[in-house]
Amino acid sequence: MISDDQVVKRANAAVRLELEKRKARNQPIAVFDRKAQKVYMQDSDGTIIESSERLRRGRYSERKRNRT
Repeated sequence: MISDDQVVKRANAAVRLELEKRKARNQPIAVFDRKAQKVYMQDSDGTIIESSERLRRGRYSERKRNRT
């Protein structure tokens, strides 16, 4: 059996390898800024392009319904 710590270490290693692979291939990486609640695309040369913002939806019962 694999312990939870080993699973977490393997997952972190897989993410780290994927990020390195994307940088080597000059592919953009999606980055989420928690403070600004926005998603950015970061190129391998360091340029950052804003992609989108987090949707703020409140509770289901409080959402406005669009009735057509």
